Amino acid sequence: MAHITSIGAGIYTYLDIFSGTIPVDTDTSAEYVALFATANVADIDRIPSIREFPSVGTPANIVNVPVYGQATSSQVQGQADAPSLEITVNYVPEDMLVIEALKGTTVAFRVLMSPVTLSLADSLAATIVTENTEFYFQGKVEAILVNPQLTDATTATITLSAQTDFIGPATVAAA
Repeated sequence: MAHITSIGAGIYTYLDIFSGTIPVDTDTSAEYVALFATANVADIDRIPSIREFPSVGTPANIVNVPVYGQATSSQVQGQADAPSLEITVNYVPEDMLVIEALKGTTVAFRVLMSPVTLSLADSLAATIVTENTEFYFQGKVEAILVNPQLTDATTATITLSAQTDFIGPATVAAA
């Protein structure tokens, strides 16, 4: 069971990218936890300065079907579409060089939610200082669009594609 047990704003959320070799049969939360915990630090990057996250998880597989003569459409089970994964970040060009270099490459993503701030180094151990909840998926960085702002910080929208199902939530226990 995930550790988040109450409503609360300000939970620290991070998006980490593993760009090393992903074993072909990696498809459980335990395997992803081990992948990130034993990874070479040079193979993991954190997307910096995130302002907005998309919803994470597999959407409902319900399709609305219009029926002639009825006031409402019917709902049937269908194929769920992958969610749109667009992340808004504060744009600092040199911070985005690593992310730009990964465009089009299949990588493993980890969405990490913690009640306290965690550095990238602190979040790579199999057992860490504080419990956290994690979701995993494999995907690609598809595009980075820079959004110039006249009245606020310049931002960028990073578009990700999900190549696998979402795995999680997984809880990594505190030491």
